[in-house]
Amino acid sequence: MSYEISKSLRLQNCTLSHNLEIDYIVIKFQTMLTVHPDIAKAQTISTDFYLKPEYLELSKENIFANTWQCIGDVDQVKEAGWVTPVNLLENYINEPLLLSSDKQGEIHCLSNVCTHRGNLLVERLCKLNDIRCKYHGRRFQLDGKFTFMPEFKEVEDFPTENDNLTKLPLFQFGKWLFTSLNPKHPAEDFFKEMIDRVGWMPFNDFHFRPELSKEYKVKAHWALYCENYLEGFHIPFVHAGLNSIIDYGNYTTELFKYSSLQLGLAKEGGNEICFDLPPTSPDYGKRVAGYYFWVFPNMMFNFYPWGLSINIVKPTGQSSCNVSFLSYVWNENNLRIGAGANLHQVEMEDEDVVEHVQKGIRSRFYNHGRYSVKMEKGTHHFHRLIAQFLS
Repeated sequence: MSYEISKSLRLQNCTLSHNLEIDYIVIKFQTMLTVHPDIAKAQTISTDFYLKPEYLELSKENIFANTWQCIGDVDQVKEAGWVTPVNLLENYINEPLLLSSDKQGEIHCLSNVCTHRGNLLVERLCKLNDIRCKYHGRRFQLDGKFTFMPEFKEVEDFPTENDNLTKLPLFQFGKWLFTSLNPKHPAEDFFKEMIDRVGWMPFNDFHFRPELSKEYKVKAHWALYCENYLEGFHIPFVHAGLNSIIDYGNYTTELFKYSSLQLGLAKEGGNEICFDLPPTSPDYGKRVAGYYFWVFPNMMFNFYPWGLSINIVKPTGQSSCNVSFLSYVWNENNLRIGAGANLHQVEMEDEDVVEHVQKGIRSRFYNHGRYSVKMEKGTHHFHRLIAQFLS
């Protein structure tokens, strides 16, 4: 047998083996991630999802690349010529992107990688007339269109569309900007219900406060953190301070296509700060202390009478994640009172729980749990979406 034929057969066998391995993993996923649509009959997803590295890798493309992620706000590019680099989900996807405002004031989301040799283009927030690669001088307009390259006169069929910077879709809610690496679903499917519910708020008056914002390193799988957020079941047991404010008996969860809302009402007879709701609000007449919106897979939008706390959960490993708390203040007078008064204390209490769960799910004696029909609708919905996107 000739060397060429032998090599070809080896390559074919290797490809066949690889494809069979992928098929096996997909079948295994579909079996493992079958979550019954009836919450009263359903079991939680297998602990393999949290513990096996192949599931974290598959989630990267099937979940995170196919959904929408927050990449900043309009204040980062509020003047023509401003450009801001963004590393999308650092330590996980690590996709270098760029927010830019062109001369007409239109905002763009672009790849931050030069189309010549892959150099990073913009390293920090700055103001530019155009984007110039410091490696070999290739230039682009602020909308990503290629304009000039030195020493390329002899290159045939140049330039082409591939020489422009890749432009990503951009969605704006209020002053916040979102993009998707592979938008299989329109952004409206993720954000519409939140926009309809709280769109009356004066979002232009929300100002980012870096001194009130913080990054937390959590020793737990990203999904465990989200699951904890998605149910108020644990509030009386974990959050004594919050439980003294929130009316646990009237705590509700509303499910949408790719999001959910937990509505936190203040206890009757108390002096807690609540929203001054307009008559057009569907919640008019209620003592709303907090709107807790979750957007699949990893974003929380917590609206309080003082403003908004955006929490973004970023996977960093099999049993670790970073959680960004981004604070936008609307009413300074309400800042340190009510349901959102002590976010750091609530976070510490949540971290303690989820880090213990991370240790517990390693047990050989635990593989599945069951759901509270009344209190864990959000977690069941989350698991169903994980199964949908991975399968």
